[in-house]
Amino acid sequence: MERLIVYAFPVFGLMILAEFAWGVARGRNPYRINDAVSNLSQGVLSQITALFTGVFHVGIYTAVYLALPVFHHPQFWEAWYGWVAALVLVDFFAYWAHRASHAVAILWAAHVVHHQSQDFNFSTALRQESAYPILASVFYLPLAAAGVAPENYVVAELAILLYQVWIHTEQVGKLGWFDRIFSSPSNHRVHHAVNGAYVDRNFGQVLMIWDRLFGTYVPEGPEACVYGTRKPLDSWDPLHANLAVYGALLRDAWRARRWRDKLRIWFMPPGWRPADVAQRYPDGPFELAAVRRFDPPIRRGALWFGCLQFVALLGACAAYLWHAQDLGFARAAAYVAAMSAGLWVIGRVFQGAMGVRHALLADALVLAGVALVA
Repeated sequence: MERLIVYAFPVFGLMILAEFAWGVARGRNPYRINDAVSNLSQGVLSQITALFTGVFHVGIYTAVYLALPVFHHPQFWEAWYGWVAALVLVDFFAYWAHRASHAVAILWAAHVVHHQSQDFNFSTALRQESAYPILASVFYLPLAAAGVAPENYVVAELAILLYQVWIHTEQVGKLGWFDRIFSSPSNHRVHHAVNGAYVDRNFGQVLMIWDRLFGTYVPEGPEACVYGTRKPLDSWDPLHANLAVYGALLRDAWRARRWRDKLRIWFMPPGWRPADVAQRYPDGPFELAAVRRFDPPIRRGALWFGCLQFVALLGACAAYLWHAQDLGFARAAAYVAAMSAGLWVIGRVFQGAMGVRHALLADALVLAGVALVA
């Protein structure tokens, strides 16, 4: 599976180049280098940690499948209609997992990574979460109990994930009847928007019929979509992006006076805060007109440094994924830590928090640490 992801790298690269070229030709360039590299950094981070998260995600699914043989009929799932059924079933439960991730704070803390970009393009599709597969895996366990084979589940989930790449674009308009049945660029632009009329809508992964059935569908209207999150990240740091909402929840849980609220805050809708905490540490109301894109100035040399380091890390990620099954736990963990540190360095350089000289020193220390383990 890891090698399949490596084969997909050049495909994703060509898609991004094609979208960029088409956007420039139309006078609507959809890319900023800093945002795109930040998005792709999250994608790299999610893939290099998948070797560990997959133990929980797929491992628990397989354990339930083997322990609860409710409807184990391999011949059904091996037939073409079994694969189609698995795809539809996984998409149905993905809708509920996705919807819950916008309604439960602890799930949102993991899923928010995908929504943090204030641009909307193919690189946004690759801005994937690292912790979300673990937390969301519980939603798919009924499929395991029902007898959907692990291989059907994994392939269907991968197919759904790959499908969603092309719907992250502003270069494709409305598609008529297709929009009414399937998740499409128009539908998904609504999902990523923070506008009051659009927020928390259109959760469908492949099929939009789930949103229509359960009352969460909203078509794209004349109001322009504003992307990102209502509490903007304002950072290119990939580690901060993954931990920011968890940190905010922990702070509010610590500040809450009642033990009930300390626990409750993790399972309430995102943005909910205990009354005593909200009174002592108030948040200002969200105003769409006040939204500004995070785009700190950066020197050309620092920009080049960050881009070159990212290309090098992308190559390291490909090599790691290609040989992942042959690595021991300690070596794999060391490589993941080193690549994560390298991505962190890029983020710090892009937002002006670290100069190139200090970045090179940090890189040298990271490489020295890897050499000791390897």
